[in-house]
Amino acid sequence: MRRRWTFKARIISGFRRLSSSRGAAKGLGVAWMLVVLTGGTGGAKLIQGLSLEVNAEELVIVCNTADDFAMHGLHISPDLDTITYALAGLSDTTRGWGIKDDTFVVLEWLEKYGGESWFKLGDRDLALHITRSRLLREGVALSEVTDRIRKALGIKAAIIPMSDDRIETRVLTPEGEISFQEYFVKRRWTDEVLGIFYAGVEQSRAAPGVLDAIRKAAAVIVCPSNPVTSVGTILAVPGIKKALEETRAPVVAVSPIIQGAAVSGPAHRLMAAVGYETTAFGVAKAYVDFLDIMMVASEDRDLQESIEGLGVKTVVSSIRMDSLADKRRVAREVLASVR
Repeated sequence: MRRRWTFKARIISGFRRLSSSRGAAKGLGVAWMLVVLTGGTGGAKLIQGLSLEVNAEELVIVCNTADDFAMHGLHISPDLDTITYALAGLSDTTRGWGIKDDTFVVLEWLEKYGGESWFKLGDRDLALHITRSRLLREGVALSEVTDRIRKALGIKAAIIPMSDDRIETRVLTPEGEISFQEYFVKRRWTDEVLGIFYAGVEQSRAAPGVLDAIRKAAAVIVCPSNPVTSVGTILAVPGIKKALEETRAPVVAVSPIIQGAAVSGPAHRLMAAVGYETTAFGVAKAYVDFLDIMMVASEDRDLQESIEGLGVKTVVSSIRMDSLADKRRVAREVLASVR
């Protein structure tokens, strides 16, 4: 069901906030906020571009945490870490994860002692995981831990986990149920996927500040992240999808799918597993209850009419982000679409 605000009214409302109060404040009490929903790698590219095109203090990034898992007694938050390292200028853009020029001496020695090494934790990367795990054991909420880490790294944008509660994406395969990281990293997404569910999501609550940020946003951007295991998990947290449906801000999404395949990762396979059409149209349809604008690749120009048939304005452009210049260009085009 479409929201009660008309598309035109929502765009005008968002534009007025963009033009009249931009740069007015910091953090979650801002007069102008650009809220970004994201997973890991694909989202990190767009977020890096956005951080260079607007005042980073105006960004409020809501990040998937259903990929979180435990390894070597540590709490690992892959998507939070990818976004954090990208904004801190530390990320390894060649690998798409971790810290640039990191070493893996500790992991090598853990393997000697019989520990698992399929998830690559770098030596400098481990410092973040140790710090997060210690603070969580002390009773500090994940959102507060994340805020302390981003401040320590000099990041001006707000980074908020979707929830402080434990939520885990579980993948059903013919051989049984496994975690998302086992499916994605350990087994390199070779398993047939019979289904996906988010353990614990029904009892969860959005992290402090998430719902308020969406309601007060000047615009909301849905990154080109996996619609099932990145954005889908965020939408499944009680209250978040409703806030998106009710916000007066224009909502724009960038497609993670080009010509029926994910730009990176298994998004197309997971979309098929849960019954979504594996196209940019399928992404738009998954978000149709709250989406105003969809940005699709030039290669998918033929889908424009069908997407607009859903009541979603469609912007056709080059959306691959292989260089920093690409990231900044796509960020500018996203911002232009909501102005």
